[in-house]
Amino acid sequence: MKIGFHIIGSKGLQALQAFVDAFGGGAIAYVVAARDGAIQYDAFDDIASYCSDSDISFVERGKALPGGLPRCDAKFAIGWRWLIDDAENLVVFHDSPLPRYRGFAPLVNMLVDGCGEIAVTALLASAEYDRGDIVAQAALPVDYPLKISEAIDMAATLYARLAVDVGSAIQAEGTLKGVPQNDGDASYSLWRDELDYRIDFSRSADEVCRFIDAVGYPYNGASASVNGSLVRVLDAVPVADVRVENRAAHIGKIIFFEATLPVIVCGSGLLKVTDLRDSQGEPMLGKLKFRTRFEGC
Repeated sequence: MKIGFHIIGSKGLQALQAFVDAFGGGAIAYVVAARDGAIQYDAFDDIASYCSDSDISFVERGKALPGGLPRCDAKFAIGWRWLIDDAENLVVFHDSPLPRYRGFAPLVNMLVDGCGEIAVTALLASAEYDRGDIVAQAALPVDYPLKISEAIDMAATLYARLAVDVGSAIQAEGTLKGVPQNDGDASYSLWRDELDYRIDFSRSADEVCRFIDAVGYPYNGASASVNGSLVRVLDAVPVADVRVENRAAHIGKIIFFEATLPVIVCGSGLLKVTDLRDSQGEPMLGKLKFRTRFEGC
């Protein structure tokens, strides 16, 4: 058995390591990895080092191995966002319990929505994204609050498990088999850009906290505007609500300070900000005036 890996990030690295632990480096035909400027840690250098230490053929996306990519029995795409020309026996690993959350940023969107589990699906590549037959799935229950970095670590264990499970199935059966998805149960998860980091303070304080946790490290962090300048709200907690007269007119305003920590009016509940940075990453707590409004989306 020879498997080619197209991977990004810590999930790809852990899946690769688990596969090598189970089947040996000789079962890896090649590894293609890419850098990801959208996250603070993309694991690219660690993937390259691991392949070098394990004597595995490695190439950065956009470059070529001498003689081209070796032939393989199947290809695994983990975190991969680009077209792979040869889609035969291509297994795509996706961060959701398909057919729900087809598309982009599913793990982030599942946390924003407060889903009770995180899941990974291994599916066969298809002409339309995330609609191929399901080869294997795995899930873990979650409780909130939950930061995206913790969820990624949990998902990485599922990636590692499925990489070994799918490898074992290929080894035992010599082929890939999947089960068709039920399109009637499908939902779609859309891509996110910088505008999608903006906090909606009209939501409840619990929902705002969940959003802040869902788009934090290794992503850029939830954002708002203060006096016309971008700020990042990296951590916050909900606190006991008070009755705010004409609340809708005062969403986003500071109502109290607890020491240097601003407490902000939300659509329901109050939000205490415990880590606030400017656009350069410099701490801002202790520098805000009482009459400050946080403007979100």
